[in-house]
Amino acid sequence: MPHPRHLGLLRGLDAVTDLVGRATAWLVLAMMAVQFAIVVMRYIFGVHSIALQESVMYMHAMVFMLGAAWTLRHDAHVRVDIFYRKRSPRGRAATDLFGTLFLLLPVTLYILLGSFGYVGSSWAILERSPDGGIPAVFLLKSLILVMAALLLLQGIAQLIRQTLILKGRLSSDTPTHEEKL
Repeated sequence: MPHPRHLGLLRGLDAVTDLVGRATAWLVLAMMAVQFAIVVMRYIFGVHSIALQESVMYMHAMVFMLGAAWTLRHDAHVRVDIFYRKRSPRGRAATDLFGTLFLLLPVTLYILLGSFGYVGSSWAILERSPDGGIPAVFLLKSLILVMAALLLLQGIAQLIRQTLILKGRLSSDTPTHEEKL
């Protein structure tokens, strides 16, 4: 049986990731509606809006950057399955633990630490769109830091989950997002 504190932390981190992921999923619908409006405005009414076009780009960035942790949480990322799928549940947990410790966390920390200056410079000048669109490029660039923070939180959840699986304190056959549908 897992320690209640570990399980509570794991559930809390997963809940944050799921909340952000579900909220971000609605952006896809909004992005499609705005893109449709852009096409109608342009080709039927002859009206062009740079700000609306840039808003689609902003939403697209948000979907990918804010959805990355959710994708990791639900094991929906791209994986080369040649060896992984043949491993036992504990073998997969060990592989995931290794990948989290030596790939995910270092790369995410590098992105986080390496982006502070880049994002900070943008905030210092309140960077705007050079084309006269949305005057908030600094907010768009801030998504880099938010993505890294969300991935770090989910990485910690992954470490807890995989460690509990390896210790035999958590079942590795918990349902994935496909099974919950």
